[in-house]
Amino acid sequence: MAILVAFVSGGIASCQETQATKYDGSWESLQKMPVPAWFDDGKIGIFIHWGPYSVIGYKKGGRGYAEHVPKLLYEESQHYYPYMDQRWGAHPPEFGYKDIIPEFKAENWDPDAWAKLFADVGAKYVVLTAEHHDGWANWDSDLTPWNAVDMGPKRDLVGDLGKAVRKQGLKYAPSYHRERHTGFFAKEKYVVHSEPRPDIAEEIERVPEAASLYGPFSYDKAFVDDYVARWKEIQTKYQPDFLWMDDFPIYTRDGNRVRAGKMKPEIQYMDDSLRGMITDFMNDGAAREQDVYVNNKGANRNWPDGVGCLEKDNLKLKVIGPKWQSCTTFGTSFGYLEGDKYKTIESVIHEMVEVISRNGNFLVNIGPRADGTIVPEQLERLHAMGDWLRINGDAIYGSRYWKQSDQTDEHLVFTTKGKNLYAIKMTEPSKPFTITGTAGWNADQVTSVRLLGSDSQTTWEMTPRGLQITPPKEFGRSKYAWTFEIVTD
Repeated sequence: MAILVAFVSGGIASCQETQATKYDGSWESLQKMPVPAWFDDGKIGIFIHWGPYSVIGYKKGGRGYAEHVPKLLYEESQHYYPYMDQRWGAHPPEFGYKDIIPEFKAENWDPDAWAKLFADVGAKYVVLTAEHHDGWANWDSDLTPWNAVDMGPKRDLVGDLGKAVRKQGLKYAPSYHRERHTGFFAKEKYVVHSEPRPDIAEEIERVPEAASLYGPFSYDKAFVDDYVARWKEIQTKYQPDFLWMDDFPIYTRDGNRVRAGKMKPEIQYMDDSLRGMITDFMNDGAAREQDVYVNNKGANRNWPDGVGCLEKDNLKLKVIGPKWQSCTTFGTSFGYLEGDKYKTIESVIHEMVEVISRNGNFLVNIGPRADGTIVPEQLERLHAMGDWLRINGDAIYGSRYWKQSDQTDEHLVFTTKGKNLYAIKMTEPSKPFTITGTAGWNADQVTSVRLLGSDSQTTWEMTPRGLQITPPKEFGRSKYAWTFEIVTD
């Protein structure tokens, strides 16, 4: 009993299988949303940044991500205009971001092959960019002509991938990043009212239709209403399992401190509208008996604590807390970047298990090429994750955190499931080690200890310092991190 209590005391409340709650539109009501079982148990998601910016595949220096280059073309014209001249023979205002869109064709894309790959590598949900900051819609939209059905690929990327991943039994979440669009092509970003950069203004003067791609440039009522309407269109057409929104820098800029109750009227209207949008999404899911969820992105958090899961790019929390998610990259960008520098496979595996041991989910990103192919370096890391999870998945899927997440002197992290404790060692287990958090356990309450992926025997004994494990001489099939399953009575 003492061992079981030690396990469970680190856990969280059980997830509800269906959301019977009717949300009344207040933040207090939304703070009661449960963590769906599919999300808490699934642990692993695939994030996909894909759009016309994937055509560029180039970035100067270390500033921003590759998917930010559409705005950097104009912000850093002294560098990017010569690059555009060399590649396309012209630069803004004669040739701008809008003119790159026809090259985004997805001509080699196979959504079923993507979906099978994601399922094979152990992902349980998939997040595809529906719209990034650039204003381009990857779905069949009636609200903007700048969409993937009317231009570029001439197909519904969000819809086609959704059908494919759901055939594989995976959950689906188109991501929504339009909140920063007003400043993306503007003179000033993160202000309530701005205006277009000079070359953007000239492009719009020459091609008036470009105004609906590059603009608007203010957080006015029209922008907010359109923001909500675009998400409602996604929600209605594709019934997402998750409402993924990027962070809102305007919430803490230009005199606003939204969560402290200080905001300009335009941002007050936006916050009220977003609260209504989230409420509608949650109630719509409940009406369909669909367990839906939202994220709470950014260092400053968009919403009050308890509304969705905390999330940040490449987040590595060092302490156990409420449910959270790390959207992480294999390389230095989310969007496709030719010649990107990638993390080692070992560091990817270690980051994954560290995140999960601290009550996090691991949403790992790929940035496909514009033609719909995935670069070999990203495929290699995806397959390595799948190989590791096929051996060690018992310690990941359906697991919960232990009373302590790690033991640094032995390079260990921990998860639990039922009466099992999993000790994941992130260095080669070549010598005996002791789990100090088990001090005081009785030996007769430990039924067995084994190294996942190995047929060789693991020996163990209780000592005053805790459970001492002597690994087998043969480490088995696992690589990069080794999982010891400790079964208790």
